[in-house]
Amino acid sequence: MLVRLMYVSRAVPALDTEELSSILRASRSQNPALGITGVLCYSDGIFVQVLEGGRSAVNRLYARIVSDPRHTEVEILSYEEIGERRFAGWSMGQVNISRLNPGLLLKYSETATLDPYAVSGQVSKALFDELVATAAIVGQS
Repeated sequence: MLVRLMYVSRAVPALDTEELSSILRASRSQNPALGITGVLCYSDGIFVQVLEGGRSAVNRLYARIVSDPRHTEVEILSYEEIGERRFAGWSMGQVNISRLNPGLLLKYSETATLDPYAVSGQVSKALFDELVATAAIVGQS
């Protein structure tokens, strides 16, 4: 059974560009063996990530993320059974926030800032779908 999990978390203040690159490298090397695909969005200290794969594999990975000291305030935004993957070609893609039109954020929230904590999971899902559709995905594999 395939599932799609979307979560949000805050990065610890010490997280820098190299540490983010390290997270992406580890995901891209480990996820294929786990049968996990997905996309990561990081902006202003906030992670939004979608993970797709078998229920047990996704649940185990999410449990590791929750206990990872680089993440705080981890919350599930959406968890659903799916018939097919949306991100099958990406062991872990990354949304390029620098190419994002701030008007897109205003469409879904009070300010032009990515803050999934301030909106519903359904709104976060809709915003993320548009982020993926309109911002460049980097690091496809």
